[in-house]
Amino acid sequence: MRALFALSVAAVIMSPMAIAADYDRTIAYRAGPAHPYDTVPAERREVPWTGRVPACDDPAVLSDIRERFATTEAHYWASSLSITSFEHIRSLGYRPWSASYIPRRFCAARSWTSDGRKRTVYYSVREDLGLAGWGWNVEWCVSGLDRSYAYGGHCRAARP
Repeated sequence: MRALFALSVAAVIMSPMAIAADYDRTIAYRAGPAHPYDTVPAERREVPWTGRVPACDDPAVLSDIRERFATTEAHYWASSLSITSFEHIRSLGYRPWSASYIPRRFCAARSWTSDGRKRTVYYSVREDLGLAGWGWNVEWCVSGLDRSYAYGGHCRAARP
């Protein structure tokens, strides 16, 4: 019983120290690289990335966005809204943070939806983040239709 009491007292005393240590590590990370992987380009790691992700205007990327948008609208919002076309497709950045992060390309495009409105779509194409880490994946947000506010106002979190 005394051992249990001593253990609980130690946990209470050590808890602020653990929080402080974690805080210090966070501050150190923000100040500069704290881990060797933070300075090594993703292509030179033990399990490397290739750095090759599809272009913003790749038909497979746009098709994936179009299909997943329609599915989300139908299943979650009981809506028949769909994306009919894309225009003014542009890159917002490729690996904007550094070469040590998972390769991703940030893009934006104007889309026409089935209700006749023009909306901006922000999306990122990410390497090896597909099903079970196989292939590329797309994360997207349609400005004005982020009903759950998962990406913040005007899809802020979907941009670099």
